[in-house]
Amino acid sequence: MEPIVPPFVPVILAALLLPLLGQKFGHAVAGVATFAVVPYVWLVDSGAHFTSFDLFGFETVIFNVDPFSTLMGLIFAFIGAVGVLYSYYSDAEAIQTAFALSYVASSLGAVFGGDWLTLIFFWELMAVTSTLLVWHYGGKAVRAGFRYAILHGIGGTLFLGAVIWHFAETGSFLFASVPGGPETAGLAGPVAPVLAALGVGVNVGFIGLHAWLPDTYPRPHIAASVFLCVYTTKTGVYGMYRVFPDDGNVAVAYMGGLMAVFGATMALFQNDMRRLLSYHIQSQVGYMVAGVGIGSALAQAGAFAHVFNHILYKGLLFMTTGVVIYRTGEESLKKLGGLARQMPLTAGAFSVAALSIAGFPGFNGFVSKGIVISGSHYTFQKGPLVIGDFYTLELLLLVGGVGTFMSFIKFGYYAFFHGEYDGEVKDANRGQSVALVTVAALCVFFGLSDGSLFSILPFDVTDGAVVDHVYVTYTVDHIIEGVALAVAGLVGFALVKKPLSKLGRVPDVDKLYNPLSFYGTRALVVGVTELYAATDRAVVRVAGGVQRAVAAPDRAVGRAVGRDRVPLAAGISSGIVLVVLVAAVVVLAAVL
Repeated sequence: MEPIVPPFVPVILAALLLPLLGQKFGHAVAGVATFAVVPYVWLVDSGAHFTSFDLFGFETVIFNVDPFSTLMGLIFAFIGAVGVLYSYYSDAEAIQTAFALSYVASSLGAVFGGDWLTLIFFWELMAVTSTLLVWHYGGKAVRAGFRYAILHGIGGTLFLGAVIWHFAETGSFLFASVPGGPETAGLAGPVAPVLAALGVGVNVGFIGLHAWLPDTYPRPHIAASVFLCVYTTKTGVYGMYRVFPDDGNVAVAYMGGLMAVFGATMALFQNDMRRLLSYHIQSQVGYMVAGVGIGSALAQAGAFAHVFNHILYKGLLFMTTGVVIYRTGEESLKKLGGLARQMPLTAGAFSVAALSIAGFPGFNGFVSKGIVISGSHYTFQKGPLVIGDFYTLELLLLVGGVGTFMSFIKFGYYAFFHGEYDGEVKDANRGQSVALVTVAALCVFFGLSDGSLFSILPFDVTDGAVVDHVYVTYTVDHIIEGVALAVAGLVGFALVKKPLSKLGRVPDVDKLYNPLSFYGTRALVVGVTELYAATDRAVVRVAGGVQRAVAAPDRAVGRAVGRDRVPLAAGISSGIVLVVLVAAVVVLAAVL
């Protein structure tokens, strides 16, 4: 099928019309328009693209289709449509859903662009629209959204610098895969990839650049969090692939492994439900980043398989958590308990999502996480730490898997299966239930029917001519590994449950750099203004002295030497000397 319009067009039109059509009808139109992108993206032929045209005077391709963008478009549009349904039945305002859809449209524009300029344009637009989505809720979300905007502005600026550097090296913004593009994919030169890795690292949550995730995502409306958990970080993974498309990057791979461990560890310390889930975004994106960094066809296929699966189970986790907050008004696990008896459908959907994210056999996370771990073993260096047949990066990903099991055992234990909630609550309403059941069914479907997932991956992981190591999901070794991680997580939680229950809020890096940036900026501003004021006072005094010396040189010189006045001739000559000296100082300062 030939392309008709870029996929972001119907979504942005739906966003513009939604507030004008009313709450019910507007959400219905928006949901249908967003879902219509799914079959459209599926039917457009890979390799199709629009003829290049000028954007800001540069040659660009606003719509380019390849297996990577197709996969991203399919899952972005699907979860966007589910998010619209969930938003309506969770009492989200029409304007909030409109902001959310503009965020979806920006993300679609980024992943279907055929050049760096289009990508960075929609990348920055994505930061703006997601900030508006956060700000709309008001309250604490405003300050969190401001911090979010600053960090993503810095990241986008670094990425833009990388793109400009690339243009200076190649003379083109086009991707290598489109006609007229450069011969080599990725960013050219030694500096551009480094700048891009840091800029994109903000979006994917590199350790040290990640604190915006747990700071921002728990703040807005529950339906807004469903959209936020999907697009920024996954578009970041896509951007990281575009930067390192062929051979990956060793440092990026190890950063992904560390993210998997760090995010899971920090999640285990949390009692705020959405904050816990936010840290697990960082942890799971670590697997994707590791796959991109490894650089082999197997690992990159695993990275994008995990992008696809993560959007499903993470969206489901935020929806189930949102239902709990919607019904109870509570955000903390310490104030919940035993909800499975009153909310069986929500508890069941949560269990599916938890087993999926943890990578238990039979669920979609087991399939995609297994591909990345296999890539770390078969197609990547051993690294400095080798234990038996397990290599360094592989060990990091496995440890992250144990931490994931521990975190979600904790979540499920305190929210749904332990104790008793004080009060009566209803389960998910009709629309929420449809959203939960639909996504939960897909988590199971892609876990059992792994071939369905393989069919949409950019590389065929079952073909020895495409990948260095053919991947088979359900082998005895893989199943034993998945079950062993679950047992280790169960034992680990049993060991740390008591000390965890006494643990308060664990600070993150933002505890340091938020006040540092605030007071540092304040000191800079005050320092500059005070320096200006002091300079102004000094100049006024000097100018006044010069004016007095010229007007009454005998008196001015007399005051300087401790006398009331000196002879007029001496005063005039001294005044002339003073004026000349002041003029010389001013000229010298201007020159320097």
